[in-house]
Amino acid sequence: MTSRPYAQDPTMHTDTRTPHGPAPTAEELLGTALHDEVVRYFAEQPDAPDADFVTYQVRECLRYLYLVSRHPDRLGGLFLPVEQDIDEIWHYLILQTREYRELCEQRLPGGHFIHHRSISYDAYQADPGRETAAEEALRWIPLYTAAFGPFDADALPHWTVVRFLHDQLGLSLAEIADVDAVAGTPA
Repeated sequence: MTSRPYAQDPTMHTDTRTPHGPAPTAEELLGTALHDEVVRYFAEQPDAPDADFVTYQVRECLRYLYLVSRHPDRLGGLFLPVEQDIDEIWHYLILQTREYRELCEQRLPGGHFIHHRSISYDAYQADPGRETAAEEALRWIPLYTAAFGPFDADALPHWTVVRFLHDQLGLSLAEIADVDAVAGTPA
């Protein structure tokens, strides 16, 4: 099972800076203690990747939540475009109920609770259809690059559609950063 957020009230931001500066880091959003706890927990699991890789997983999970919070009108209700490991980090954060509520309502830009709903990709794809599901997957790219800059090599393994564009279609990370979400082609 994978996940998707429920739709929320719109909150619009159009540049890479919040009213207080650049988008916050994962550690700033979670606080050092919770950030380190999450990294440690997932790095200590059987067959876990090293702590540096887990740190990037946590970063991309928080970037996902940041985008959902910042753009609920465009991203609310869409299928989770990241790998299962990122969803598992989200699940872990949800279980830290007090900290998760504070993250959603006080630290993320939208100021609203981000609900979670599990659904298989096959079930999700059956509802909107393949073309709509593909467009929705591409919708994340310009929003991500506007908030965080182009995808880097450390983000690539965690975003399913970005990895597909890179590995299967041979697009460079720079070309992926130029993908137009509406047309689904490079701008």
